Amino acid sequence: METGRKISLLLIMLSLILALLPLTSHRSFTGEPHKLLAGVRSEEASLSVDEVAEYLVREDSSVQLIDLRTPEEFRKQTIPGAVNVEYKDLISKDPDVWLGNKDIKSIFYSDSDAEQSFALVYARGLGYDNVFVMDGGIGEWMKTVVETKFSGERITARENALFETRRRAGEMFTTLNSLPDSLKAQFLESKKFSAKKLDGGCE
Repeated sequence: METGRKISLLLIMLSLILALLPLTSHRSFTGEPHKLLAGVRSEEASLSVDEVAEYLVREDSSVQLIDLRTPEEFRKQTIPGAVNVEYKDLISKDPDVWLGNKDIKSIFYSDSDAEQSFALVYARGLGYDNVFVMDGGIGEWMKTVVETKFSGERITARENALFETRRRAGEMFTTLNSLPDSLKAQFLESKKFSAKKLDGGCE
């Protein structure tokens, strides 16, 4: 998406949010709109799929992935460790349920740039500053991480480390999504998916 279109989209979304959402005890926008918009437009508001892959491989407990898609889409194709909070639930229910722990970095992703950007504006507008989006969403994750391939004759140490992180994260993704539905449901229910469990197999 071109930068100008993205900025315009965020402006429209922000205006709609402020105009249409009723203010309640758990939905009260804070700060000035122009500062909010500047914050969500900054590069620091988004994380690359490689950064997310590194969190996943490290099993970083300070990070929470939030999948904004429908439960059906989530069950079909899931990033290990992610929790499913459908977009419509995020904006209609108390977001503190999922975003209340300010020590946890929450990362939204979806199959729609507009949807995850909208969620970011909404969450940041409510004062949840430790919230980010995964740049490119699930589509970029599939392209860059899951479908990663090594090409060429030489590779630098940095490139090798990046490739290994992608490969490991891709293996975790593929293994989870290849499980029988019953076992996969157990992992999703627990909201904890460990590389160690994968390495040890499932009984």
